[in-house]
Amino acid sequence: MEPYSADQATLAEAILPEPTVGYRGVTACHAVGISYRQIDYWARTGLVSPSIRDASGSGTQRLYSFRDLVVLKVVKRLLDAGVSLQNIRKAIETLRSHGVEDLAGITLISDGTTVYECRSAEEVVDLLQGGQGVFGIAIGGAFKEIQGSLSMLPGERAVPEEETGEPAPVIEAPFGVTDELAARRARRRAS
Repeated sequence: MEPYSADQATLAEAILPEPTVGYRGVTACHAVGISYRQIDYWARTGLVSPSIRDASGSGTQRLYSFRDLVVLKVVKRLLDAGVSLQNIRKAIETLRSHGVEDLAGITLISDGTTVYECRSAEEVVDLLQGGQGVFGIAIGGAFKEIQGSLSMLPGERAVPEEETGEPAPVIEAPFGVTDELAARRARRRAS
């Protein structure tokens, strides 16, 4: 069986933002639909850590990649469906081994206890016929949802401060939506 179809690969390529763009915790919360308390707890416990920049002390900002946001969305959906955090951790460990393009072709099926990874329609049908599946999460659908949410939220260049000597610039989202904290910092630096 193929890991994912050409259509799914094209979907992943078409909707992925630049790999140098990251999203702060507050932006990630808005895009995924979770609270800051949840994202903070998940980062501190290692469930979903930001892959671009982790917090390294007071005043530092975590910076999440697009892939991180997709994984956060999957965690939220699994929790909403009643899957235990222990089983979610196992599923996320499996997802971590896949690249972003691979994620678009995966459907997670769960019976509420166990989470199964399916890479083809045949595998989904086999699980459902065997009675294992109760609900499914098509990760490609989570890609589209996150992209839609991010179209109205700010990101920032993931260029380390050490390279430029300045904080990374905030990338404004359409319709003038910006990161208010970053805007205040920029005004302070300018004055």
